[in-house]
Amino acid sequence: MRMGLAIDASCDLPRDFLQQHDIAIMPIAVRVDNSTFKDNRDPAEIERFLSLKLGGRSHSAETEPCSMEDVQKLFLEKLVLEKDCVFCLTITAGRSAIYDNVIKASFAVLKNYRKVREPAGITGPFLMRVLDTRSLFAGSAPCVIEAVRLIQANETPAAIRERLAYIAENSYGYMLPRDLYYLRARAKKKGDRSVGLLSAVLGSTLDIKPLLRGYRGETTPVGKVRGWEHGCEALFGYAADRVRAGLLVPVMCTAYGGDLSELPTLPGYAKLAQACEECGVTLMQAPMSITGMVNVGEGAVTIGFAAEEHSVEF
Repeated sequence: MRMGLAIDASCDLPRDFLQQHDIAIMPIAVRVDNSTFKDNRDPAEIERFLSLKLGGRSHSAETEPCSMEDVQKLFLEKLVLEKDCVFCLTITAGRSAIYDNVIKASFAVLKNYRKVREPAGITGPFLMRVLDTRSLFAGSAPCVIEAVRLIQANETPAAIRERLAYIAENSYGYMLPRDLYYLRARAKKKGDRSVGLLSAVLGSTLDIKPLLRGYRGETTPVGKVRGWEHGCEALFGYAADRVRAGLLVPVMCTAYGGDLSELPTLPGYAKLAQACEECGVTLMQAPMSITGMVNVGEGAVTIGFAAEEHSVEF
């Protein structure tokens, strides 16, 4: 059975990893003022977004997730011909309509795939499995990486689905934003009350940054740090501790909302890299998606990993 993967563009993974494993991208359209971007993990498009220095105006951006019709087109024109089973992994359903759109599209795909496969001489059924990763940005990456491993190990679709559901329930995505004013303005536009004006003002005045966590479908603050540099050290230090404690998927995913060459120079990153090397854990670096940057602001840092449930202290 030819098995494959499809993810939405908000999942922060390196472009070369996605190409190496033939992972299809469900794009997201982003409009800022008079500029339109196709968020599909293309480094050139991310660089174009950064080069325009849209800065504070990005919080008013309009994002359009991959529609039900777009998903149908991707599958019926391409994936049903190339694969026999595709796992679709999406950002947590509570933060985007992508999961619901893919679920709705799956009914039409499964109803009509034979009309496409049979004329091409392809026999046998086509399977489409949709999974909510229960996290976002780098936090969605562990599910994708584990799916690649399971497919390469020739596991059955049922075994893969069961394992990925477990990884999704135990995936953690953390974010350290740079600009609370931006985050609050974006949250207000989307009707999200999780970042209040008072918190934004106090945070900026006292240089206090929140550490946010995406876990089991919820996005909540789990700590506060004083200063950007101290925040980086705290986040990467925590990640190093989790690496040493043991991960369910031996990969630590990191992403940055800016020039990726700056990521390894951030305070604390070297210690995380050392912990990964000592423990045989792969340390991945990826640019944050355009969608991620317009929602949380440029310069944000995110990490993602899968681990057993544990208490968090910052």
